[in-house]
Amino acid sequence: MVVLLSLAAAIAYGLSDFVGGLASRRTSAWPVAFVGTAAAFLGALALALVTDGSPTRSDLLWGALAGVGTGAGGAFLYRGLAAGRMGVVAPISAVGAALVPVCVGVATGERPDVLVWLGLVAAVPGIWLVSREPGGTGDLAAGILDGVLAGLGFGLLFAAMGQVPEEAGFAPLVVAQAVGVVCVALTATLLGSRWVPTERSQAWGVVAGLLATAA
Repeated sequence: MVVLLSLAAAIAYGLSDFVGGLASRRTSAWPVAFVGTAAAFLGALALALVTDGSPTRSDLLWGALAGVGTGAGGAFLYRGLAAGRMGVVAPISAVGAALVPVCVGVATGERPDVLVWLGLVAAVPGIWLVSREPGGTGDLAAGILDGVLAGLGFGLLFAAMGQVPEEAGFAPLVVAQAVGVVCVALTATLLGSRWVPTERSQAWGVVAGLLATAA
């Protein structure tokens, strides 16, 4: 069941990233990220209202930390997809999202199977291979930095949410998405970018956000 749920989450996240990235290419990454995170917040809130849960203060704080990751991860992913190749940015962010939780797990006493370690070893040259520009020029493809930042953000999200027990319910996720909305707005402001939606096409962020909630 864990594997099936993980695959379902991966599919939903993949669709969310595709929709958000495509919308960002056509408009601007930051408004799409803001709309997407706001939609994810509303989706999480709806889940929390119709389900049971008994979160502690610690659970909510972990959720807030996860919100920093989801806000930054989504925003930099969309910016990277808008500026670079999806086949570069997406896999690099995915490797970072997997690498950070594994490192946190090892640091907290978990001992992954040999297959996990083999996957991590294979991922390092994999990142180098996909980051090359086609044609043998040796130059780095556009969007590499955004892919790395997105991966670190998503890795923080998964590592922090992994500390929340099942009985906490969806309230920590609501906190995470609320913090994510603020994080997107603040990051865009600090980078001198507009995050307020002004175009109708930026509403595609709603679809991306709800898919992220499902994930």
